[in-house]
Amino acid sequence: MEWMRTLQKAIDYVEEHLLEEIRFDDVARHLNLSPYEFHRAFRFLSGMTLNTYIRNRRLSLAGQELSQSDKKIVDIALKYGFESQDGFTKAFTRFHGTAPKYAKTAGTRLILFNPLSIRISFEGGRKIDYRMEQTEKQRFLAITRTFPTKIIEAEGNCDISDFWDECHAQNRIGPLKLLRQEKDERLYGLCAPLRENETFFEYGIGVRLDDDGSRAAGSLLQAKDCRYWETEPCTYVVFNCAGEDGESIGAAWEIFYQQFLPQSGYESCTQSDYEVYFDKQRDNLFCELWIPVKKSASL
Repeated sequence: MEWMRTLQKAIDYVEEHLLEEIRFDDVARHLNLSPYEFHRAFRFLSGMTLNTYIRNRRLSLAGQELSQSDKKIVDIALKYGFESQDGFTKAFTRFHGTAPKYAKTAGTRLILFNPLSIRISFEGGRKIDYRMEQTEKQRFLAITRTFPTKIIEAEGNCDISDFWDECHAQNRIGPLKLLRQEKDERLYGLCAPLRENETFFEYGIGVRLDDDGSRAAGSLLQAKDCRYWETEPCTYVVFNCAGEDGESIGAAWEIFYQQFLPQSGYESCTQSDYEVYFDKQRDNLFCELWIPVKKSASL
């Protein structure tokens, strides 16, 4: 339930500053959250990115104002954050299905997009498959790359999946796999927690090491984008991501925010989350998603 209250606070803040320049990291800072964590929560609880929500709200209000006043289109465009009348006209037409010059014409259909409002309702009634895992301190060797947080708000961004494709194409993952313990078929997609005011986050493709693996990792560590990645002891909730591609990971995050957190007595914590991939396909399993959690402070 705490995430629902947080989301409502975010919506209230956006509505109060809708005619100003708003970035998702500004809203996150207002809520004392990391931009990455806030974005994921907003996206998977509301079903859209914050940028999409803001754009839809502005275009909806612009349509109402054009139809009900004598203001010029260029003035409305500037009021709702568009730098030019041409850019406003294109966005308005895509959203409403008609050009702004027709908004005052009787019978013109316009789209209304009201503010989000969080309401308490009956939920649940469906099975959620998950398991809880307690890990000790872990060490990985990972090929890492930093990504700008702005890709979080980019619809359909493929930078991380392209990173995987690049590493496979360059045969960089094979040498990593040689460092695994016998019969270990796991490959990890590691995501570092994003701290307040950071504009980049780090993602790594790696394998878990034991002491022997750590000693054998020297040559790979010479690569400038390859490093040890350590996680502290932590509790994880684990979801199976069933499907053929990364969309199943997004579906698991939706379950986490929409159904697990409100009912479980846990909350998110600042540790690395990661996906676990297996060399051999397992019953339509794309990967496992491991999300760090801790007991809720409100309990």
